[in-house]
Amino acid sequence: MPDKPTPAPDEPAKKPRWWHNRRKLIAAIAGFALLLCAIAAVGYTVVKRPPDVNKGDVVPFEKPAEKPKPVIKTTNWPMYGYDRAHTRHLPADKVKPPYKELWKYNDEPLLEFPPIFVDGRLFFIDNDGFTFSLDADTGKTIWTRRIAQLNASSPTYSRGRLYIANLTPGQLVCLDAKTGKTIWKRSLPGRTESSPLVVGGRIYFGNEDGGLYAASIKDGHTIWRAGLAGPVKASPAFDKGTLFVGDYGGEMSAVNARDGSIKWQAGSQGLSFSRTGEFYSTPAVAFGRVYSGNNDGRVYSFDEGNGELAWTHSTGGYVYSSPAVAATKGTPPTVYIGSFDGNAYALDAKTGETRWQREMGGSVIGSLSVIGKIVYIATFEGTTTYGFRIKDGSTAFTYHTGAYSPVISDGRRIYLIGYSSLRALQPYNKKKARRRAGAEARAK
Repeated sequence: MPDKPTPAPDEPAKKPRWWHNRRKLIAAIAGFALLLCAIAAVGYTVVKRPPDVNKGDVVPFEKPAEKPKPVIKTTNWPMYGYDRAHTRHLPADKVKPPYKELWKYNDEPLLEFPPIFVDGRLFFIDNDGFTFSLDADTGKTIWTRRIAQLNASSPTYSRGRLYIANLTPGQLVCLDAKTGKTIWKRSLPGRTESSPLVVGGRIYFGNEDGGLYAASIKDGHTIWRAGLAGPVKASPAFDKGTLFVGDYGGEMSAVNARDGSIKWQAGSQGLSFSRTGEFYSTPAVAFGRVYSGNNDGRVYSFDEGNGELAWTHSTGGYVYSSPAVAATKGTPPTVYIGSFDGNAYALDAKTGETRWQREMGGSVIGSLSVIGKIVYIATFEGTTTYGFRIKDGSTAFTYHTGAYSPVISDGRRIYLIGYSSLRALQPYNKKKARRRAGAEARAK
């Protein structure tokens, strides 16, 4: 008998498996490799951090027609960011170091947001919701009122009144600036830390319910609400009939101040894994551009007219800080801003390129301010306030206290904000002081 059975004549022969065919095997391996490459490419696109944009030379840029006229007398700083465009730039060249301390005011609660200055008085709100009016020459308290349990914003002044937005309770309050008396109060649908902006007969502010609001200065009633992509923490900036503000949905919006209609919206680049960036930073408007920091670690420059992204500049951490923008004699248009990465940046306003950069020794959380030819910056760790020359970033001033926003000015002196204190510092001419002391000594 045969060792193996003989198949029946009508039984079909077995076909070889496809992987036994060399050509088919190679084709399958190649196809699988292509599939892996495609998956890897998609994964890399999702995971990677988007690169910075650099179209500063293409997107329109308005060069300042002339340098700002220097401030030579007492000037009001009536709102957060100094002016409606939130430039934080006061061209008071005579206000410069060295300084001597005129007075100091201590307040136990946190003083996160800066005061405003109007007609010889300082107005501010601490985190516990107490509102203060101080004599700017002496630091003495004129009046104080508690209007909330929690606050994280600055007041704004207009026509003898203060307008304030609070976190807890979420409300809008109007006070008589002379006496501190409440004129009216309106509940809001959510908390707000958006410092109000007053233009004409309206108050503009953002809310954590995702809305940008316009309210009447007469009684606080809502005129319109513009729904944005997420909670609005920042204060809106204003220029040429338009409000500009970012939100926690990662959108920068231009809103018609008259009726609340959206003119344009532009997204942030975001982080890796397709995570959206968040705009906490209050924008500044200058040179036909809108400038703001973002929690994706970038500084942004948008075209003011249509929202086109001109440039982004990456830092090594969140950019909570709001920018100061200035063009002065001897310096080009520049954006000054800080980052959680512990650095202060001076960026070319047109291109976003670094003019100079300084290590601060601690995170920069608060907004910067440019007074004359000095940019002031405070550090959260180390709680120190610095002044750098805007021309080259060299150190001009150091003070042992700080944290959030550094200083404001009235054109004669600076008012320095500590973690829970306020100081008035007067420019001090050492040569004149020595000559005066010598003359007094000779007179004796």
